[in-house]
Amino acid sequence: MNWSGGKDSALALYHALRDPSYQVTHLLTSINAHYQRVSMHGVRVALLKAQAQRIGLPLVQLALPESPGMEEYERLMHDALAPLQAQGVSQAIFGDIYLEDLRAYREQQLARVGLGGIFPLWQRPTAELLREYLDLGFQAVVVCVNEQHLDASFCGRLLDADFLRDLPPGVDPCGENGEYHSFVFDAPYFSSPIPFVRGELVRRTYPAPTPGVTEVGFWYCDLI
Repeated sequence: MNWSGGKDSALALYHALRDPSYQVTHLLTSINAHYQRVSMHGVRVALLKAQAQRIGLPLVQLALPESPGMEEYERLMHDALAPLQAQGVSQAIFGDIYLEDLRAYREQQLARVGLGGIFPLWQRPTAELLREYLDLGFQAVVVCVNEQHLDASFCGRLLDADFLRDLPPGVDPCGENGEYHSFVFDAPYFSSPIPFVRGELVRRTYPAPTPGVTEVGFWYCDLI
């Protein structure tokens, strides 16, 4: 299971665990090796480990430099996947919903080590997915927002019906376009909820992939 610690991977895992044709054996998460936080989400590794403990699956951490090039990223990912394939793992599960190019890229990279891809949430309406997530009793807090889509006030909020109602027009309910990321602190398959406190809000900027835009700002809510 490609586990980000957020709502989409959590819901995808829920469906995979309920499917008798699958046996989920590991969680795999990309980590910023310098900051010891989940890549993109900014969540501390200690909280990631708390999720794995409550799920009861071994956690494989893919340690990445802060700004890896594609060639380096693909090499490190290959090195993480190959031992799992050698142990008998045949498929990798993802929480992707709509992004065709991302799915095609994942499947291409998986094929290099003889793995297939499973996408339990694929093409489902995102508003429907978020309602299902809430009805099942998942609980999460928003840990990162892209300020091109959401202001800092959304960062640190609970991911609940009020959050969904307050989203501006054009923002995908599940943040499928990178509008926000979340940290799941309770799930139907957790042995217990994860206690945490909200820390400071921090703004960071990164080079923008869009022509004509120099940088993109993100707000992060530190969880402790």
